[in-house]
Amino acid sequence: MSIFNFNSKDLGIDLGTANILITLKSKGIVLREPSVVAIDETNREILATGKEAKDMLGKTPEKIKAIRPMKNGAISDFTATSLMIKNMMRKILQEYNIGKPRVVVGIPSGLSDVEKRAVEEAMFQCGAKEVYLIDEPMASAIGAGLNVLEPNGKMIVDIGGGTTEVAVISLGGIVTSTSIKVAGNTIDEAIAAYLKRNNNIAIGLATAEKLKIELGNAEEPVTEEIKEIRGRDLNTGLPKNVKITSKQIHKAMQKPIGEIVEAISKTFYYTKPELISDIMENGIYLSGGSSLIKSLDNLISQKLGIQTFIADSPLDCVAIGTGKIIEDPEKYRRVLKRK
Repeated sequence: MSIFNFNSKDLGIDLGTANILITLKSKGIVLREPSVVAIDETNREILATGKEAKDMLGKTPEKIKAIRPMKNGAISDFTATSLMIKNMMRKILQEYNIGKPRVVVGIPSGLSDVEKRAVEEAMFQCGAKEVYLIDEPMASAIGAGLNVLEPNGKMIVDIGGGTTEVAVISLGGIVTSTSIKVAGNTIDEAIAAYLKRNNNIAIGLATAEKLKIELGNAEEPVTEEIKEIRGRDLNTGLPKNVKITSKQIHKAMQKPIGEIVEAISKTFYYTKPELISDIMENGIYLSGGSSLIKSLDNLISQKLGIQTFIADSPLDCVAIGTGKIIEDPEKYRRVLKRK
């Protein structure tokens, strides 16, 4: 008997620290929003979610709270997360006339049982009929087009907003994995801290993220790019324009990038020789938004001596993976977890 009804309108969810993506069976990705919610503290009502709420970060009066309720891949504010997901799912359920869907949720592999139950509870409160969990690295590997069911070792490195997940996969299971709370957000924080320390200027994390995207390079840049930004002078407290170079951003990113490379190297230490041989032949696959940092694939290749590839649509791999599962659940039965 099929675990999902052939005609059911099932959902796949990438519950990320930075973004939430929802996939609808037979439709693909139908929602893509930042994992941010704005709540009126006086009555606990939602004012905005997603991009609209993200635009409010750092700009709200005291009675309004705009927050990221997911931290390092886990639910740090259960109430706010439930409200955020309910609001997003309500839009999808109404638009596509869905009753109580079955839901496949991608979760970080390092979550505790308590955190997994919190994710499930949030989904049930949002109207889910049944909830299935899948480790994000597994969903990401499926979304990247890797055959995770065959007896051949594959390595996926999913660098998201809150966590970097490294996993060696074979026969539909994660054989070895490493999860660290160093990822895109950590790199943004490192850039902001570097400029505070070296340029005596305070910038927001949104500005740091833009610098990462526009000037960031995992390897020392050959040509220097310059971007002018505005921040707050730490001496005067007044606004100030400063020119920032790509070499400065490279230096700021070195520590967290080094920790990500070390996590990959550490995973090999606990991997069986036969699987290492497979990975050397197949290569390492990168997914997640921060996999797009310039030259990161080249740096990993050079440091580890293994060819490294960036997956197609790296931002969407987990969502695409959950989408493939709800399209053919029998094929992927063994990769799902159900409490």
